[in-house]
Amino acid sequence: MEATPERPPYALTVAASDSGGGAGVQADLKTMTRLGVYGGSVCVALTAQNTRTVDSVFTLPTAEVRAQFEAVTDDFDVRAVKVGMLATEPVVRTVADLLDGFGGSVVVDPVMVSSAGDTLLDPDAIDAYDALFERSTLVTPNADEAETVTGVRPDSPSAVREVAAAVRERGADAVLLKGGHVETDGTVRDTLVTGDDRTVFETERVATASTHGSGCTLSSAVAARLAHGDDLTAAVERGIEFTHATIASPAAVGERGSVNHLVDVEGAVPQVDRG
Repeated sequence: MEATPERPPYALTVAASDSGGGAGVQADLKTMTRLGVYGGSVCVALTAQNTRTVDSVFTLPTAEVRAQFEAVTDDFDVRAVKVGMLATEPVVRTVADLLDGFGGSVVVDPVMVSSAGDTLLDPDAIDAYDALFERSTLVTPNADEAETVTGVRPDSPSAVREVAAAVRERGADAVLLKGGHVETDGTVRDTLVTGDDRTVFETERVATASTHGSGCTLSSAVAARLAHGDDLTAAVERGIEFTHATIASPAAVGERGSVNHLVDVEGAVPQVDRG
């Protein structure tokens, strides 16, 4: 028989690995695959971690980061890039330089602290994010990251507007302020700000501690939908829907569990039970 090639959209994750598989590059590639996107990776660091803690981080030389990116973009039609944990200032600046002139969508998740509370970004790297924000289609900070970047915690509508304006002043075209780390009445409110437009997405808060990898999953899901050609609002909406489903039916792996990338959700590639 002859092969029947398909042409799936291609997206790239630039992030660190998670040896436990729930977050980082592994979560990104699982998400992209489930959403019908062929995913590639630029690994900037290796982490020894599980659902409880991050034991160590080994950051790759920037020359190796550059070599991976150039190898992928030389051969593949990359429609979207998701940027995750970058660890150090030299890596942040290298990735910003590599994305200069990139014509596709760029989703930046400014990963600074793990869900277990481990620091994942050198403090002196925060200011370097300005160059990365300038190259972004969307920046997706949680409340803690937004407060680190702007000095304001987005825990009220007025604070959300102030934080969004501050992040956009640093170069971002659009900001998705994630509400998972903000105490609420049982509803999680994620706010997308693009220019003068503001869209609030509401989902029911899930009572679980198994949220490891949720931030990586959301940003890579949005990147995947942008690679498919969705407009930004639609991509964010579908990314939130997929991520909420992975949290609502978490994977009971490790001590604390993780989001479940195998969950059955509309729009994802179906999983077949053969046994």
